[in-house]
Amino acid sequence: MSVSTWNGPIGVGRNGSDRPVLSKREIEVVSAWLRSESKHEVCQALFLAVGTINTHVARVRIKYASVGRPAPTKAALLARFLQDGLLRIEDL
Repeated sequence: MSVSTWNGPIGVGRNGSDRPVLSKREIEVVSAWLRSESKHEVCQALFLAVGTINTHVARVRIKYASVGRPAPTKAALLARFLQDGLLRIEDL
């Protein structure tokens, strides 16, 4: 399944907030990547292929962009996760 044809839930979060609706797995995988030095580390820790990690990261970026909060870089995605309480500084 390519990212361009994915039709999962995209949009505003509960109560009309600008937080995208992310799955538990998306949060788990992207959080692991944000805390790691490389996607290879995440592959080993979560027993995933690099392509799977890339798909989760791409989907999360699409969801953030769809609510007007683009996160095109790892640093921007980290900022979004911190802003939304999905990660804490202490977790890094």
